[in-house]
Amino acid sequence: MSRTHRRDETVSTTTTGNTAPNGSSGLETLVVGIDAGCLPVFERLFEAGCVPTIERLCSEGATAPLESQIPPWTPSAWPSIYTGVNPGKHGAIGFVGYDGYDWHVTSNDDVREHPLWTLLDRHDRSSVVVNAPVTHPPDEFDGAVIPGFLGPEDPPCHPDGLLDDVRAAIGDYRVYPCYSRDDSLSDAEKLDEYENLIRMRGEAFRYLVGEFDPDFGFVQFQKTDTVFHEFDGDEDAVRRVYGATDDQIAEILDACDPDRVFLVSDHGMGPYDGYEFRINEFLRDEGFLETTTDGKGMPSWTPMRRRLREGEECDTWEPGAAARAASVAARFGVTASRIRSALERVGLAEFAIEHAPSGISRTANEQVDFTESTAYVRARTELGVRINLEGRDPQGTVPPEEYERVRDELVRTLRSVETPEGEPFFETVAPREQYFHGDRLEETVDVVTIPAGFEHALTEQLGGDGDGYFGPAEPWNHKLEGVFVATGAGIDEDAAIDRAHVFDVAPTVMAAMGVPPSDRMDGGVVPVVDPVEPVAYPAYDATEDDRERAGPGEDVTERLADLGYVD
Repeated sequence: MSRTHRRDETVSTTTTGNTAPNGSSGLETLVVGIDAGCLPVFERLFEAGCVPTIERLCSEGATAPLESQIPPWTPSAWPSIYTGVNPGKHGAIGFVGYDGYDWHVTSNDDVREHPLWTLLDRHDRSSVVVNAPVTHPPDEFDGAVIPGFLGPEDPPCHPDGLLDDVRAAIGDYRVYPCYSRDDSLSDAEKLDEYENLIRMRGEAFRYLVGEFDPDFGFVQFQKTDTVFHEFDGDEDAVRRVYGATDDQIAEILDACDPDRVFLVSDHGMGPYDGYEFRINEFLRDEGFLETTTDGKGMPSWTPMRRRLREGEECDTWEPGAAARAASVAARFGVTASRIRSALERVGLAEFAIEHAPSGISRTANEQVDFTESTAYVRARTELGVRINLEGRDPQGTVPPEEYERVRDELVRTLRSVETPEGEPFFETVAPREQYFHGDRLEETVDVVTIPAGFEHALTEQLGGDGDGYFGPAEPWNHKLEGVFVATGAGIDEDAAIDRAHVFDVAPTVMAAMGVPPSDRMDGGVVPVVDPVEPVAYPAYDATEDDRERAGPGEDVTERLADLGYVD
């Protein structure tokens, strides 16, 4: 049974470093996560002089690009960072997980590998974790955790009652913004809320370090990613958000006095100059995909919003009477897109959309027919195509003996895709085994599709305006290279490292603390610290922590819809 204690109840089993201003012994190791942080973004901020603490850490420490994984998106890459394994082992692939052709919200229940904090717990090291993505529902270990992104607005925390204590100590604490995409807020008001959320992360972390006196701390800032999506990379907005984040990092360093600091990100961020490719339309025309007007639509959080707003716990969606009626109408050619075109001619389109019953637009348009298709893309952020395999999928159409032939044909066909200028659209089209391995391999895509230079994007949606299969890409989106910074006690700050990988973070942090990494980790120790020989830990067993999957809160669905991750 894991121990959970506060500083005034007992003495930590490990004491290192100097006494911090708040009276604790000081953190041994701190990991600061900056979502989408990367050297190209940092360098522009350095020139503006608005992130002095981050600049100091980068200049004094060992700094290198941090290569992300495939796919380089928050709900899969952060679990890879704190477990040290690829998605084929930990099992969190994207924003939603799948149950046959149905889907559920990705949560910590989908992560089937030990995170840093539970491994450290086995060595009598305590931890405080604030806002780490995909940590709802929380693990039990010696210390404290407030789950972050993809959990509900009021997430259960470890230990029980922790969130109430935090709010009593620092005032309000929220996981998501206090506004939704339908609210009419000015940009200045939205940025004020960004700063509030960033402040909450820092204040909660400092409070919990003072209460629990942990050996290890992990705090993550998410708005450093959101600002690019919501504000299209606006320079002033980015400076304001990163400046607020820098202020909180400075206060954490001052109050918690860590012996060593790692600053890491899950991916980079940059401008996209290319196209958005409607890959399911292409697969339909190539004979791999069938469509229907009878179904739930593509996997998405959006149809769950109304039920969640009314206080229901849910993690999936079934269409109601109005949505089913719209589906029937669509079979006779009365689709939502045709209705919208007519309404636009008389100026009523936006009014109708605002007041339409939930789910109508999903069921009243042409959709992918998962059960009848040979192959399809379920979600653009997975960066890959799935084959409807007999024996694996509930109504698989591809016999196992045909799998490799169909996959080879998909690879050849997709490699031939060119942009309107005649350039290859994909940098890589490859079998999944080149990127994934492990017990959860079957939950990954079958064919990996990586747009050239991360200058292009995919969409799983059918229809839309544009040149054939192509339309304009979002102006700012994810890049493959994030950032790795290490500084402090035991760190060789002059080490020459060309790059590190997100899988390397967990084993490097453990080695820096003198704790053996797991031999299941896919990464290695970055040569800024002396390596420690890996050891075998017990395999993750779901029975260790038999948690009932909890549905997300309303704000989660709003958050993803705001970012355009789901429709």
